[in-house]
Amino acid sequence: MVKKIPERSCIGCRGKFPKRELIRIVRTPESEVKIDPTGKQNGRGAYICPKLECLELAFKGDRLGRALNAEVSKEIFERLKEELANR
Repeated sequence: MVKKIPERSCIGCRGKFPKRELIRIVRTPESEVKIDPTGKQNGRGAYICPKLECLELAFKGDRLGRALNAEVSKEIFERLKEELANR
């Protein structure tokens, strides 16, 4: 039997990729938006490619805010950008 690999869509480029290749951004129950390195944190999640261009596309079109049902401020965006650059 062939094991099915879970796929998710990047909210930046809208491409489909295996879940493990993407980075999960989560809005926690406390309404904090951050990167979820484990992929298992509680809260509403959105997936993004590990590329800066995808994060910028997701922020510009407010795709990230809509996907998380949260307001994503410029400060949060800058923090996510910094975390992404450090990966």
